[in-house]
Amino acid sequence: MRIGDYDIHGQVLFAPMAGVSDRPCRQISVQYGAALATSEMLISDTKLWNSAKSRTRLDFRQNPGLISVQIAGADPSQMADAARALAERGAQIIDINLGCPAKKVCGAASGSALLKDLSRVRTILRSVVAAVPLPVTLKTRTGWDADHLTAVDLAQMAQAEGIQALALHGRTRAQHFKGQAEHDTLKRVRDAVDMPLIANGDIRNAAQAKHILSDSGADAVMIGRAAQGNPWLIEQVHRYLSGDHEDRQIPATERLSVIQSHLQSLYHFYGEWMGVRFARKHLNWYWQAAGWPRESLGGFYQLETPELQLAWIQEQAA
Repeated sequence: MRIGDYDIHGQVLFAPMAGVSDRPCRQISVQYGAALATSEMLISDTKLWNSAKSRTRLDFRQNPGLISVQIAGADPSQMADAARALAERGAQIIDINLGCPAKKVCGAASGSALLKDLSRVRTILRSVVAAVPLPVTLKTRTGWDADHLTAVDLAQMAQAEGIQALALHGRTRAQHFKGQAEHDTLKRVRDAVDMPLIANGDIRNAAQAKHILSDSGADAVMIGRAAQGNPWLIEQVHRYLSGDHEDRQIPATERLSVIQSHLQSLYHFYGEWMGVRFARKHLNWYWQAAGWPRESLGGFYQLETPELQLAWIQEQAA
């Protein structure tokens, strides 16, 4: 798959997820086979980029692979300004968020709320594409609700405005993350446009990913929530799509080693106080993905220093 001037070597992408896909998480996803890992969503108003949250999202040092940055907003000029500012900071791909279903984001008329106003979307796409000499991509949903399915019209518009790739989550905004994502809409989009297409939503195993690609004609899959605490899913899908169908069992020692490495990266990236708190969230996901008893995590949540958290992990490996 090619996005602008960039060859994407692989068919598995790691989804941008607010509060999840920070640099430490992206590093691990790329280590385990993600061909592209897009940053967490940034608000387009650059005047608000001085917050601690935004500063960490704008830290592209040691970024794994291409620097793909997602922005969200409803004002075309602000979106264009944000894209220019990111290009100056080293971004290589700008991704526009038209899929976030969060009430706070939609309440600001951005994210998936824009699916109710394709005229404004066209202006946003045109403004951002014109603002930067970088490929601009788009992540969206099938529509606002079942009565307003806009994916095909949006995809045709996006291609006409110069968007270089589109990732489609197979749910409407009204569904949030409920029910089962569908990928039939992606096939209709594939029939309507030539640009690279990426399937997103409820991709939980390698055979399913292969089936979705074959049925829809998409070029790649994008894995999000199913890879939280489970970068081995990315590896499994990548290997399967590359022709290796062996089911590799993940030793507990490897899981615990990756957890230790991830936690250490969190402490370094956020500082000890915030890193300890982010570690609790990520450890919970690792535990769930491994199928280990969550009752055993109670003691970990009480630990207040990196040293104590890492010692606790070491005890589990003993």
